[in-house]
Formats: sequence, structure tokens, C-alpha cells
Amino acid sequence: MPATVRDAAFDVLRRYGATTLFANPGSTEITLLTDLPGDFEFVLALHEGSVVGMATGWALAADRPAVAILHTTAGLGNAVGALATARVNRAPLVVLVGQQDRRHLALEPFLAGHRLDDVAGPAPVWVGEPPRPQDVPGALARAWHEARDHRGPALVIVPMDDWLAPADDDEPLPAPARLVRTTAVEPEVVAELENFLAEAEKPVLVVGAGADDAESWHALEALAQRLQCPVWQEAFGARAGFPQDHPQFAGHLPAGRAELRKVLAGHDAVLAVGAPVFRQYPREPGRLIGPGTRTAVVTDDPDEAHRSPADLAVLARPAAVCGPLARRVPARPVPAEPPGRTIDLPGRPTAGLAPEHVFAALARRIPRDVVLVEETPSSRPLLHALVPARAPLGFLSAAMGGLGFAVPAAIGVRMARPDRPVVAVVGDGSSLYAIQALWSAAHYGAGVLVVVLANGRYAIMDELAARHGEGSATPGAAPWPAFDEISVSGLARSLGCPARRVETHEELESVLDEVLPALAQATRPLVLDVAVAR
Repeated sequence: MPATVRDAAFDVLRRYGATTLFANPGSTEITLLTDLPGDFEFVLALHEGSVVGMATGWALAADRPAVAILHTTAGLGNAVGALATARVNRAPLVVLVGQQDRRHLALEPFLAGHRLDDVAGPAPVWVGEPPRPQDVPGALARAWHEARDHRGPALVIVPMDDWLAPADDDEPLPAPARLVRTTAVEPEVVAELENFLAEAEKPVLVVGAGADDAESWHALEALAQRLQCPVWQEAFGARAGFPQDHPQFAGHLPAGRAELRKVLAGHDAVLAVGAPVFRQYPREPGRLIGPGTRTAVVTDDPDEAHRSPADLAVLARPAAVCGPLARRVPARPVPAEPPGRTIDLPGRPTAGLAPEHVFAALARRIPRDVVLVEETPSSRPLLHALVPARAPLGFLSAAMGGLGFAVPAAIGVRMARPDRPVVAVVGDGSSLYAIQALWSAAHYGAGVLVVVLANGRYAIMDELAARHGEGSATPGAAPWPAFDEISVSGLARSLGCPARRVETHEELESVLDEVLPALAQATRPLVLDVAVAR
């Protein structure tokens, strides 16, 4: 029987297989972590943003909650942005937040976390502050279920003296040992969607991050083939909801309303699966779609369903709906030409490297099962156009657009799925938000390839400033300087991570030919600091 609350808490984590702990420890976690049991793995990150970023990648790749440990107000405050990203990315996390000794919290001692639930803001899907030490194990169990079912970070705030308090063996654990979710969908729901599509002359499918699993891909492929319609990926999709090398894949929807209306013009029914209707940025006036076009959405995310201006919303697992739907809708004639896109990779550059040359070199070489983690805002459309996701979990990015996600997330993905090769493509400005995560990759043998597009500036911000000045006598003037003097490869090596500077196309092809064939077996990370044109 467990002797202390700490012992009972470890038993709870064992019950759910949550034995990998991501942390940057502080004094309020010492009583928990000292003499950690041998069946637990401790993973150190050098900043709390990287703690949560690595746990996020791990959780998304493993498809179950990961455990992150944060140090009272300071650690939680450092991690808030990453927690918000985890929430929007729908990453299930159990987040343990340390607190000062319960016995003198009333005096607000040094390092006391004042209103920690307020510090976390709206990012958590659930927050637990156990009223007594003996309630901590039950709170952890509930947090695991809350994180899993609501797909986001669930916080448990624990004073440091609670861990060594005696356990209460007589109280039942207030959480189920197993929680089974139904996967069936009522036939009436499928019939209503069948009628929605049957009444359309030119339907179109829009897929999103919520359909990124093998079962949903299979169901959506079958549905698209029955409908013989184009399939679009949502704008700003953090994951791929359909094989992007499929002949019916048309590309990524534009994020502005005017272009969105053009793309969907002529379609009288839009079925969005695993995506809201419709993600936009920046705001433009006018209608989302033209008159006479009906919309329906299928998602297992209540928030997506609730905010979608759709004619019909179905709250259910995409695969559970689209599988039966594909078997029921009548097959339509095959068109003379496939409704999808073609990919034309650019040739060799005549001068310096540009992002499209880097992406083309990757597209020609990366294995089909690669996990590509992206954070290159200025050239993301080029990446989408040239490098298709060809397997579930083939593409991953920060759903809310905040920087500092890709490097730690790629490391977490590789730790959770050592069978998959992992490539992170990031801008040099983006990489600096979480560059310290490279130490964890090197120390724990996470064999990721990090390709940094280095132009010595925030290119996306320069572009936005220039657009803002359009129509004036002079282009928009950006007050921020370049940072040409920073060497990303030098920073990586200072953190113990191997790195190479690449300045020519020949060097790029040579190193990719050397590294990519064995990337799935790699046990050391590598940073490619690639000089690209500004």
C-alpha cells in the first residue's frame, strides 16, 4: 500500500502509463522528484516553454496525455504561451504546478504562487487545487481524463509539503480506472448528411487538423472518390486532414474572404471535416462564401462546432461519420481531369538559395512517413505548395501561430515516435524563441533534423510592414533591426547539438543526401543553418 501521497501519485501515473516527466525543476518540486522511481523517465528542458513544447509534441505523436511539471508562478508564467498553443493544438497534457508549503501560504512566502489559476488564464481545460494532500492522487487521475477527453492542458496545483503527507488508503480514487468513449453515430445523422450531399450538384470537401488520423484519412479518401470532388485543407491547419499527394487534393484554402469566395465559387455544398467554418486572417469585409452555397461541419471539437456559421453541425468523430457516409452516398462519374493540383518543383538556383529551393530539395528526398514540423511564417505557403503531407501526422505546426513551438515539439514527437523520421523547418527568428531545446535533443538522443532558414531578420514582419505602407509614397518602415550577427549554428553547437552552416545548393543537396536516408535511425540531432536570400 502507498505510504505517502507521493507514492500514491506515482501509482496513479503508472495506472495510465504516464511515466515520462518533462520538467525544468524548481525548489517546490524537490520533494516530488528527488529519488525518482526507476520506472519513471525524467526529461529536462532548459526553459518552461520548451518543457510544455516538448510535452505537446510527445502528446500529439503518442495520442495520449503527457506530463509536464512547472515551478510555481515563475515557471507557469514562462509557460503560459506554450500552454495556450497546446490548448489550440488540442494536445492532452497533465500539468503539475508546484506551490510553496501549504502550512505558511497564508503569509504569502517567497516563491508562493498567488492565484496560480489566474496566471494560467484560459489555456487549461481544467484546474484542480486539491483541498487536502490526500486528494492529490485523485486530482491527478481526473486531470488525466480531463486532458484526454477535452484535448488540452489540465492543471493540478500541489504544495510542496503535500507529497510527503500520509496517503489515505480508505478513500476511493475519484476517477475511473478506464473510460471508454462510444464511436458509433446514429444512422439518422448519417442520413441527414447524405441528403445534404445528394442535393448538391458540385460539392466540395474541406478537411482540417481534427481529421489527422489513419481511420479518418481512409474514410475521407473513400468519400472524396465517391463524390469525385476536390478536397481542400483549411487555412492555417496545424495538421493535415487528407493525403496531400492525392489526385483530388486541391491545396490550402486562402485565409481572406475575397479569395475564399473565388475558390469556393461554383460549389453549392461545402462539407468541412475536422475543421471550423472557416479560419481567417486578417479580417476582410464581405461574406465568407457566395449566396446559394450551403455548409455543414463534422468535428469532435465542441468549440469548432459552436462557432461555425454552418447550416448543419455534427459533433462526432470524423471517421465515425465519414466512413458510413462514404458507403451510402451514390458514386458520381469520374471527371475527365482530376480536380486536384499539380506540384511543379523549382529547378536549381542560378544564384543564392531561396526558401523554395530548400523545400524542393526536401520534397525530393524526405521519406513518405516523415513528420514535418513547421514554423517559418514568411514562407509557409511555399512549403505547403511544394512539400505534401503523405501520411497521418505528416505535418504539424502551432495552431495559434505563436513562435517557439517547432523545435521543442519536434523533439517531443521524436521521443514519442522513435519509429518516425522527424524534420523541423523553422525560420531563424522563430528558432531563437526556443533554441535552448536543442540541448535536450542532444542530451537525450532525439535524432531530429532541424532546418533553419536563416535570413537574419523577421521576414514576415518586414513583409507585413511593407504591405501596410502600400499606396503611400514610401513603403512601410519597420523600426526593428536585422540580427545578421547571430549564428544559429554557433548557438546550437554551444548547446551540445551538432550543426552545419549551408550556403550553396550543392552543400544543401550533399548534406540532405547524407542525412535523410538514415534519419529514422538517427540518435543525434542535427541543425542545418541554411543561408537564404532576404
